[in-house]
Amino acid sequence: MASEVRVVDGPFGPEVQPEGGTVGRTVLYVHGDPRLAGTPQDALPTARELTRLTGRAVLCPRYRPHFPQALEDVHAAWEYCHDRGPVAVAGKRLGGALAAGLLLRLRDAGAVLPTCAVLTSPLLDFTLDAPSLLLNAAADRTVDAETLPARAAAYAGTTPRDHPLLSPLHGNLHGLPPVQLHAAGTEVLLDDTLAFATRAARSGVAVDLRVYEDLSAQGLRQLGAMAAFLNAWHRSASFSSDV
Repeated sequence: MASEVRVVDGPFGPEVQPEGGTVGRTVLYVHGDPRLAGTPQDALPTARELTRLTGRAVLCPRYRPHFPQALEDVHAAWEYCHDRGPVAVAGKRLGGALAAGLLLRLRDAGAVLPTCAVLTSPLLDFTLDAPSLLLNAAADRTVDAETLPARAAAYAGTTPRDHPLLSPLHGNLHGLPPVQLHAAGTEVLLDDTLAFATRAARSGVAVDLRVYEDLSAQGLRQLGAMAAFLNAWHRSASFSSDV
């Protein structure tokens, strides 16, 4: 656990580092706000807390606002982190789609995978046919369900909406590292989380699913659960590499 942290503007985006520590193990935290835009600075409060709770550097990558360029940018940031040591990935909303897409891309390439992944309220299905998009629209004020289709279309461009790297829910999930998923029972993207957790578990992936009663409860309890999960699997990966 780190008591003091510092923010460094690196080649791929701002990075929170433990003060006086050595950067060896990193969390690649991919932010995505409700407008489907990459704003790394908005992710810094979460990144600071994760660094304090885990003692690991947290890189918040910049990425372009369209697919597949956004995934290419996140992949480049992953390579940068991987050159320094073990890496976990995490992502929120669109960032969750990019984090999950990165897992599939690395696995398909036969590359070294992250130690684990954490997906928070992820947008994992760009076909946008999940019932929760309608059922929870009135309760979830963080996402405008009416304008989401237009924003999703602008991001996806000409890519088929069920392409696995765009919509990881439609991909083959075998062989992925352990995944923790967070969602509120009242949010419009709830069904993406539930469906991905189910398919991943059926594919033999270790899944830690956390569904909170509402967004307020999620905000209060999520960071501690994320840190515990990241610490456990980072530690496991470190022990394995020492054998």
